[in-house]
Amino acid sequence: MKKIQILGMGCAKCAKLYSAAEAAAKELGLEYEIEKVDDIEKITEMGVMMTPALAINGEVKFAGRLPSTEDLKKIILEAK
Repeated sequence: MKKIQILGMGCAKCAKLYSAAEAAAKELGLEYEIEKVDDIEKITEMGVMMTPALAINGEVKFAGRLPSTEDLKKIILEAK
C-alpha cells in the first residue's frame, strides 16, 4: 500500500492536488492511503519550502507545482 501525503496549508492548489492525486491512484487501481499534512513544522521537517507538495511513503516527490494527471500517475507508480 502506498501512503500519499499532500503537504500544504489548505490553499486552493493544495485541494486540487489532493483531488488529482486521489483520482490518479484510483485510476491506477492501487491500494493507497491519502492524507493532508497542514502542520507547517512537519512540512518544513520534510524539507518542503513551497506548497503544494506531494510525498509518497515519506519521500517528497515534488513541491511548488500542480502536475498533470498523467504526470501524477507516473510519479505514484514509480514511487517505492
